[in-house]
Amino acid sequence: MQVIGLCRFSYPALGGFQVGHDTIEERMAYLYNDARLEERFRLFETVALPCLKAQTDPDFELIVVIGDTLPQRHLDRLRDILATLPQARIRSEPPRQHREVMKEILNSARDRNLPCLQFRFDDDDAVAVDFVERLRAASDDCFALTQQHRTIAFDWNRGLIAEYGPDGIAATEVFRPFDVAALGMYVRPRCPLTIMNYAHNKINRFMPTVSFDTKHMFVRGHNASNDSRQKGERPADVTPLTPEGETMFRTRFAIDADAVRQMFTREGAP
Repeated sequence: MQVIGLCRFSYPALGGFQVGHDTIEERMAYLYNDARLEERFRLFETVALPCLKAQTDPDFELIVVIGDTLPQRHLDRLRDILATLPQARIRSEPPRQHREVMKEILNSARDRNLPCLQFRFDDDDAVAVDFVERLRAASDDCFALTQQHRTIAFDWNRGLIAEYGPDGIAATEVFRPFDVAALGMYVRPRCPLTIMNYAHNKINRFMPTVSFDTKHMFVRGHNASNDSRQKGERPADVTPLTPEGETMFRTRFAIDADAVRQMFTREGAP
């Protein structure tokens, strides 16, 4: 069973953003702004990648989609960071329609004769270190469903929202059904559908879905460069982690609060 994750890293798509831009040049200027990219890199390195490196089931692939106009110095930095995650590879694309290019990338990565498990992964989020293991087990446990349906969604709906900075991590627990993080999809062999065919919060309208209430399965990052927060999304009511909370983040998500503090006090921190 192939397991494929898709991560969009400041890819200047046509569509796919809540923040609108009149031209693709304006979108690239927004995405490639040095201060914004500095924050994205720091979150990617301290929040998103550690949990993937620590997966209890390492048999997965992560495709990181970038624009073919990403400045060379940022591309070099991204390659250096991803060199520590052998499951990752970079896919460079010119600006294209968001869903169409993402669907094409996923289908080109899979063996169409095999069933496939897919998930989306934002560059400032984290999933539990056993997410891939649980996703594969969920597909096995739902064998009867996979024999009857082309696609099935698997959703882990309990996690946290977190903010990161020089003081470490502040977080709050949330219940968010069908959010991007910790949502996976089974695809039958030779079926052209992908997880990018659907808005994540509407996926249950189009296929059977199985939800799990396992605690602490994802962390959604709140930060200055969130696309959704540019339109006035209310701040989360987060509180600084206790020592016990920092231990949970380290063991459940491989996120080290000391590494976060060090990263965000470094010269040039956003």
